[in-house]
Amino acid sequence: MADTFLDPLPWLIILPLAWASLAFLVGEGRGGRLAVAGLAVQLALALILAVQVMAQGARVHAVGGWGASLGIDLLADGLSVAMLLLTQAVALPLAVYARAYFSEVAQTTFWPLAGFLLAALNALFLSADLFNLYVTLELLSLAAVGLVAMSGKPAQVDAALRYLLVSLTASGAYLMGVALIYGAYGTVSLAGLAPLVGADPPLITQLAAGLMLAGLLAKTALFPFHFWLPAAHGGAPAPVSALLSALVVKATFYMVLRLALGPFAALADDAAPLLGALGAAAILWGSWRALTTHHIKMLVAWSTVAQLGYLFLLFPLLEPGGAALRAGVMQAFAHGLAKAAMFAAAGVLMLSTGRDTLEGLAGVAGRVPVTLFAFALAGVTLMGLPPSGGFLAKWLLIEAALEQGQWGWVVVVIGGGLLAAAYVFKVLRQAFLLAPASAHFHRVPRAMEWSAFLLAAASVLIGLRATEGVALLGVEFGP
Repeated sequence: MADTFLDPLPWLIILPLAWASLAFLVGEGRGGRLAVAGLAVQLALALILAVQVMAQGARVHAVGGWGASLGIDLLADGLSVAMLLLTQAVALPLAVYARAYFSEVAQTTFWPLAGFLLAALNALFLSADLFNLYVTLELLSLAAVGLVAMSGKPAQVDAALRYLLVSLTASGAYLMGVALIYGAYGTVSLAGLAPLVGADPPLITQLAAGLMLAGLLAKTALFPFHFWLPAAHGGAPAPVSALLSALVVKATFYMVLRLALGPFAALADDAAPLLGALGAAAILWGSWRALTTHHIKMLVAWSTVAQLGYLFLLFPLLEPGGAALRAGVMQAFAHGLAKAAMFAAAGVLMLSTGRDTLEGLAGVAGRVPVTLFAFALAGVTLMGLPPSGGFLAKWLLIEAALEQGQWGWVVVVIGGGLLAAAYVFKVLRQAFLLAPASAHFHRVPRAMEWSAFLLAAASVLIGLRATEGVALLGVEFGP
């Protein structure tokens, strides 16, 4: 009983639910303090779980003592623990940032919704069956929609409704696929399905997998399903944008990867070229739109569309234990940290200048140098320059492509890096111009600047200490 009580798996779900619920009762200020304290404990729990998994292998926790098929199992292996670490590591600095941000911008519901969102994320990464993945994904989507609509402004409510409609449609497609799988095999367990599906899945399984994939790609906002993302991410408050871009869109990528490595491995080779092509299109189109926009948060939002494409380049290169899987996880880490930093920095720049356009950035280099440096460091990661985590991710992708003789993906990776450099330097160039005489700058809390800097620095430094993190992927997938 003592071992069960101290098991970090259930507490990673219970704890954010607890502080989110309390945040409804104690008000904004205390809610922020509860969130920071809770997230510090969650990060410690994720680190403990990572040590356990590396030492003992994949772990299963039967909720309430009732495991599958009567009950629910929580599964922690290398991939899920890596995503849990990313979630807590990004959310903790963002909570510190959000406390300072919302002292400048009034709000009432951020902390409860953020807590429910993080609880859903943690539960999703620990889910061991298709239906619980659906349930946690729905909870995640509802919390995310609530965060987008939080301010009540017409543009944000419109973006949230569009997000909700896409999410419900996509969830319906995914759930229909789950129903077909259950009808065909009598189980939705990831571990139980793998031997049942086999190497030559029947047509009903192919149809179910296609429905589930379409729903997940729409929720991920992979090109051409990206149309809802720029308005939702670009129009939300900066802490919300950072959470959505750094973490929420990774959940559905994780699900696609989990299914490709598990029950639908036999179908993954057929879908891989399409996923790679969509990823390449996302990189090129998202980068071009980022380069041509005149609003700083929209630039960062379109950059998210582009950077998500790199995650799907791994599928045509995916081999068990190969470089592509390590590249995908490293890209998820690098992008999560860098994009959280970039949105956080954009929030500081907008609060400081009172404007959201690139033209309004003139003169900020001398006013908020730490923030501008954070934006530049995050840009280094997105460009894929050494020694950043983004460089290591792109290098591993290129290595996998060269080993398999698929030169086209190399061109896409390098071209995307050059386009990223173009839109990042577009921002930096404007920031170093002289401010007009009529410009007024607002003093911004230092906690916001340093939180953005910490996230950006982490996105670079993980490239130097990647061996320990990637070692988690050596853990066998599944129980």
